[in-house]
Amino acid sequence: MKLVVVVSAVIAVVGSFIGSGAWIGTPIAEAAGGALSATSTLVAPAGTAFSIWSVVYGGFLAYAIWQFLPGRTVRHEALRPAIAVSMLLNAAWILSVQAGLLWLSVVIIASLLAVLARVFVLLQRQRPENGIDAVITDGTMGLFLGWVCVATIANVTAWLVDLGITSAATTWAVIVLAVAAMVGVGLATGSRGAIAPSIGIVWGLAWVAQGRLGGEVANTAVGISAVLAALLVGVYTAGVRLELTGAHPAK
Repeated sequence: MKLVVVVSAVIAVVGSFIGSGAWIGTPIAEAAGGALSATSTLVAPAGTAFSIWSVVYGGFLAYAIWQFLPGRTVRHEALRPAIAVSMLLNAAWILSVQAGLLWLSVVIIASLLAVLARVFVLLQRQRPENGIDAVITDGTMGLFLGWVCVATIANVTAWLVDLGITSAATTWAVIVLAVAAMVGVGLATGSRGAIAPSIGIVWGLAWVAQGRLGGEVANTAVGISAVLAALLVGVYTAGVRLELTGAHPAK
């Protein structure tokens, strides 16, 4: 299974180059008729938001190396299959968008979110082996999960808009942003204030806000809603961590 994780990480990184249009393929913002561009819907994050992928892909490679080293505990035996699947699903999502199959991209990203939720549960069952494990494993997968929560909303919305379902767009945008905030609160509660998932969600929401308040597709109501959602997740996560610190002060 160790080698499977390594191969999956390499496939994911190769997929990222296809999705960026750096070697072959079309940039994601231009693929599928531009359905996933920064100006396609009211909940599309501004373009800079996607720079988070550089960190995530770097984390994939770091984890592939880390889990391959001798001395890893039973924790990684449970994590490896789900993490490998998440990497492969990420590559599959890129290929589905490259093919212009938005409906399939929705199915894949929903599956990816479910797998990452499984990884999240597994991460909570055993503490990291050490600080390095916390950064590489919990940090990478937490950031991945948080970002995919926002990306799923953007992906589904883009598909619906592509189908011509555009009525009450502002209302629905505000509703889904509120859902994203509640998911962030739930993740913070379930992980006792894990930072990485919250960073992923806050990052995505902040760039949705920037896109609506300072981008080409302006919408004050959605922009402010995104700001409030990001603040709620960030402040709540910090509060959970502070409460735990207070309950278990350093001796």
